[in-house]
Amino acid sequence: MEPDQNTNHNNTNNNNTNHNNTNHSAAQISGKSTDKSNAAEAADSAKAKMDLTRGSILDKVLKFAVPLAVTSILQQLFNAADVAVVGKFASANAMAAVGSNAPVVSLMVNTFVGLSIGANVVISRNIGATNHQKVHRAVHTAMAVAIIAGVFVAAFGNLIARPIIDILGVPPEVYNYSLKYLRIYFTGMPFIMLYNFESAIFRSNGNTRTPLICLIIGGVLNVAANLFFVIVLDMDVDGVAIATVLSNAVSSMLLLYFLRKERSLIRVKLRLIRVDRVSLSNIISMGVPAALQSMVFSVSNLCVQSAINSLGADVMAASSAAFNIEIFVYFVVNAFSQTCVTFVGQNYGAREYKRCRLVVRRILMTCAAVTFVVSGLVLLTQRSLLTLFTSDPAIIELAVVRVSCLMYGELINVVMDNLSGALRGLGKSMLPAVASFVGVCGTRITWVFTGFKLYHTWLSLMLVFPISWAITAVAIAAMYIHTRNKLLPIDQ
Repeated sequence: MEPDQNTNHNNTNNNNTNHNNTNHSAAQISGKSTDKSNAAEAADSAKAKMDLTRGSILDKVLKFAVPLAVTSILQQLFNAADVAVVGKFASANAMAAVGSNAPVVSLMVNTFVGLSIGANVVISRNIGATNHQKVHRAVHTAMAVAIIAGVFVAAFGNLIARPIIDILGVPPEVYNYSLKYLRIYFTGMPFIMLYNFESAIFRSNGNTRTPLICLIIGGVLNVAANLFFVIVLDMDVDGVAIATVLSNAVSSMLLLYFLRKERSLIRVKLRLIRVDRVSLSNIISMGVPAALQSMVFSVSNLCVQSAINSLGADVMAASSAAFNIEIFVYFVVNAFSQTCVTFVGQNYGAREYKRCRLVVRRILMTCAAVTFVVSGLVLLTQRSLLTLFTSDPAIIELAVVRVSCLMYGELINVVMDNLSGALRGLGKSMLPAVASFVGVCGTRITWVFTGFKLYHTWLSLMLVFPISWAITAVAIAAMYIHTRNKLLPIDQ
């Protein structure tokens, strides 16, 4: 703009030579200043993100994956705080209400987390391709989608909250508590959506630390607010629900603050938040299959849970205790899977095809090694860990069956989850969704209504997890090899 302004001024005052020379010099100085400013901003941008397309891989994988795993673990612990506080300081009915909503909450959150993966893939690929305009459009479209979807789910969720509670068959003494909790939780969905999409934006740029820091701040606030509302204000489920909404609001607003202060391509400007049709189409095409895959797992697990319920209260208690241990190992595997999405996405966008292949191999090997160690430690200490949840020896032995079946099969899960992530990074999000629908959902539902009917035992039911993982892993591995050979030529 400076040269154009000076040119106009010169045309108007063409007889004033001294003034003309002064303006020309000022323009040169200003131009140099602008160049320095741009160079400084470019340097800040380079520092602000982790370059996933160059340099060593292992250290970057660990720097990326470890905060992701810690984030998931802390989320689980903060969620457990809701149940612990309301159970300790409110009532058993209030605690049952929070627990009864868990399947609905899990289904909703996992579905939209899957959709946010679409934003992660689209943005990371455009960052790798250094297509600045497409990155900006995708980032602001992702923000718009989060806001619109969050408001829609909040409004629609409150309308259908009562029918959902009816479908769940919640006992009369818990009904009003459950309804109150679910409606407040739905009201906070815009903040949950924002946090997940903002986290996806940061991940696409190689940053997993900022979402972790914001989660820790929000999580500590959640625990403090739980105690304040329930103990000081004598509230029950409404207290913990409001605390959850407040903590999610703080986490999402903190992430928004940092996105607005970003000096890299993912910087958010509020006035630019709008839906770009091309970006939206790409996000949906990548995200919807991932969301459907999450829903498939939730539906199949609900079917398995119904079979677990048929085995009696002790088995139900054992399954719950085992789940609270095994879920932490899953968080480790899932962290590497999300790492694979971003690393492959950026390198594929940058046309670093050989590096894409290498990235997948390194992540697979690293995840397998870490999972082997973590699952081994769980197997060695499982009885001690289970005493945190129950002191009943019979329930502990039943829980050991589930923990053992799943821990011995976790290496199969490593292959399934990480190759799913690689396929999403390559833009083939529908393939793992189809494989999961057939291999996971199909196998588990079929087994519950056939094999489990013939062999009505706890062990036979738990074996369905590693069996369904193995079938799905083989299918996804075949899909990955075919896609890799097609999209990642060795000679380029």
